[in-house]
Amino acid sequence: MSSMEAGTTATLRVRPLSDSRVTTLVAPALFGVLVIGAWQLAVQVFDIDPFIVPSPRAIYDALVDSRASVWEGMRGTGRNALYGLLIGAVIGILAALVANAVPVIDQMAAPIVAALSVVPIVALAPALYTMFGAAANTARVIVAAITVIIPVYFNTLRGLRQVRVVHRELMHVYAASPVQIARTVTLPTAVPYVFTGLRIASSLAVIAALIAEYFGGPVDGLGKAITTAAASSNYPLAWAYVIGAILLGLAFYVVTLLVELRVARHQPGT
Repeated sequence: MSSMEAGTTATLRVRPLSDSRVTTLVAPALFGVLVIGAWQLAVQVFDIDPFIVPSPRAIYDALVDSRASVWEGMRGTGRNALYGLLIGAVIGILAALVANAVPVIDQMAAPIVAALSVVPIVALAPALYTMFGAAANTARVIVAAITVIIPVYFNTLRGLRQVRVVHRELMHVYAASPVQIARTVTLPTAVPYVFTGLRIASSLAVIAALIAEYFGGPVDGLGKAITTAAASSNYPLAWAYVIGAILLGLAFYVVTLLVELRVARHQPGT
């Protein structure tokens, strides 16, 4: 192959990756700008009432004017979601480890986890407020934790079962102990699946904590702020709190993704 052909091949190999990165960044941003512009235009042209949908400009003004209140709401909801995420992740991972090691427990846990996955938050939150009191955030944390357990448990369990038999047999040939097998083969294989569950659970924790706030508890979260603003007919402010909830969910997801990338970078073979 000549130097010109090699240069052409290298260019052909690099260009699609560069183009894909540009498309990945620019396309969603351009689409978002078009949607917001069409939204603003539709509100002005059709004179849509704010209680149906306020204009993006009104929402932005409300967000700027009440940024301190939105930030406090994000802190309240984020704190409950974070506690729920951590507690649910620990329980889900430990339960998956036990279920993978003991088949009987796996069979017993399967229907319990399946039942938890279909428990409606709207029914669970009021009952938990009655049990733990409406003046505490305990019910919100429990709701978020239950929501987190499901995806973390199933994804971790799936990851633990992805180890090939030949790899286990090879470790047995080397007379490796169960702890060594878990540290060098089982856990590294399961890590990507664990983080898949955590990425799903990170956003679910915010949603669960937010919904739980609608049914009682301290008035320090975005859920309560949204209902209060809507009840007082301040719809742009209600949507500003919704924007805060969206940003909070994205922050949880991005942080989880960054942790995953950092862990993957330090794994053998990556």
